[in-house]
Amino acid sequence: MTTAVGSRLVALDVPSPPPGRRMRLGAADTAALLHRELLIWLRNPAFIFFTVIQPVMFVLLFRYVFAGAIPVSVPGGYVDFLMPGIIAQSAAFASFATAISLARQLQRGVIDRFKAMPMARSAVLLGRLTADTLRIVVTLLVILGVGYAVGFRFHQGAVPAIVMMLLGVAFGVTICTVSAYVGLAIKDEESVGSFGLVWLFPLTFVSSAFVPVQKMPGWLQAFAKNQPVTIVIDEMRSLALGGPLALHAWESAVWLAGIVAVFVPLAVRAYRRAA
Repeated sequence: MTTAVGSRLVALDVPSPPPGRRMRLGAADTAALLHRELLIWLRNPAFIFFTVIQPVMFVLLFRYVFAGAIPVSVPGGYVDFLMPGIIAQSAAFASFATAISLARQLQRGVIDRFKAMPMARSAVLLGRLTADTLRIVVTLLVILGVGYAVGFRFHQGAVPAIVMMLLGVAFGVTICTVSAYVGLAIKDEESVGSFGLVWLFPLTFVSSAFVPVQKMPGWLQAFAKNQPVTIVIDEMRSLALGGPLALHAWESAVWLAGIVAVFVPLAVRAYRRAA
């Protein structure tokens, strides 16, 4: 900090607040930015509507158009096979908004204004991710309700059902960290939207979301079986329908933790360098 003494600028040594106070101030800044995002959504409800309507269309399309053409051997038939995949895919696709919003804020100078304010630097990303977590929760609950309306049922009771939904939310938030980095690194809103289609669509469709991996060509199965989307969906499906949990549980945890460990520092670095 500087102050004017006569015609000179003299630096003042302002002590840094203690760690506990810094954490409280950072939490307050995060809450303020979360409130800002929620107000934006309340004033533009069409955004939430279109976020939800796409996965609902996927549920209806695959349930009533493609179900008869995709044989599966699971309890409850194709709709019970489908819903864990739809929930995971919808959580991942919800991350598009993270990248697009951050790129838009960069283009409009909002990020620069945030940096000039006396607020915690981490609050921008934490506020954004917290808001997106709430949006993912709402989206997945709506999709689950639609799934129940078209015949989906859990077969393992309430606790595995709750764990499955929490895993879906965790998967979506993990992909949001990737999208945060993409939005801050690419910076252009239109380019970010196009890039999201390039990397996320193949990962979700070349997985066990909609068809058993065994139905794919042999050369494609090796990739489909071992990529993170399939591993998370298989764990979610085991929680919903029954099946071995241990293998995919630790694999899912490793994948999600690894993605977060890589892309959170990259997103923070991109935010610091953004201008």
